[in-house]
Amino acid sequence: MQKRYGKIVGYGVFTPEQVVTNFDLEKQWDTSNDWIVQRSGIHERRFASADEPTHVLAAKAAESALEQAGLEATDLDLIIVGTCLTEYFTPSVACLVQAAIGANHIPAYDISAGCTGFIYSLSTAYQFIETGAFKRILVIGAENITRFLDKGDRSTAILFGDAAGAVIIEATDEPCGLHGFMLGSDGSDQDVIRMNTSSDRGNFDEGHYILFQGQRVFKFASRVLGKACNQALEHAGLTLDDVDWIIPHQANVRIIQSAARDMGISIDRFMINIDKYGNTSSASIPLALYEGLESGKIKPTDTVMMVAFGAGLTWGAAVLQLAPKPAEAALEPKTEIAVPAD
Repeated sequence: MQKRYGKIVGYGVFTPEQVVTNFDLEKQWDTSNDWIVQRSGIHERRFASADEPTHVLAAKAAESALEQAGLEATDLDLIIVGTCLTEYFTPSVACLVQAAIGANHIPAYDISAGCTGFIYSLSTAYQFIETGAFKRILVIGAENITRFLDKGDRSTAILFGDAAGAVIIEATDEPCGLHGFMLGSDGSDQDVIRMNTSSDRGNFDEGHYILFQGQRVFKFASRVLGKACNQALEHAGLTLDDVDWIIPHQANVRIIQSAARDMGISIDRFMINIDKYGNTSSASIPLALYEGLESGKIKPTDTVMMVAFGAGLTWGAAVLQLAPKPAEAALEPKTEIAVPAD
């Protein structure tokens, strides 16, 4: 049987209109622009309105990707949404997106892996493409996270913003797509990033906020990002020299700088937009990918490394060639399920 690959044929994002700058936060919380920039690299972020729940953000990103690809929702075979903080325990965000965009009765489901959700979702989608189960898959990373923040906890609340990003993967015979990836988790560190549910089943009332241990997150992320990239490259049979851009989860610019030092490469090879959007969780990688392509920094046939970490704790990396390069041989995709690091 002829080998199948997956080409990304559509990209889309949605960011809420409300821009919240550090100077805006100075007026509301015990914080300052200089304090926020120094500790995170963030200058502003977007806050969703009351009528923009997670599935609305996700559906708008999906519509943007469909329009860019020149496709209809009825052309899709599957929808996967990476998200972690949603308004409902059930139904899933993906099912609500499926209804909102009119994608008939195709399967749709969410993957909850914290801020690593987009990489988990993307790698899952590629397995369906490569086995021939589906021909065209919509993958979304979406979060409406700011409504679950404790505004009295300035070290956490200043970090996050709302957004959604989407890609459409289409089966092709041309050699491109996912060359290699790795996924990992360590549930023994579940308390580092967590959010307790209300005893009122679904009512996220006062006191049920994201709990975020910043120093432990920083140490974990600084240690795991470089290792994840190296493992994904090893199983792809590539090196960092084969990668045009690294697209990290946009959590904190200091974490990205630490990862660059650990990997021995220039920070200029990292696609960074945290200054404009803050930490948008599972939406951050597709949002940065889209902006890179729109700006021309990332070329349509570039090879990119996506890498993230998040609640769980989870982490993952994926080496992706966006579109076929002329006269290049196909690379076999490989998979590793990581053993938690010491």
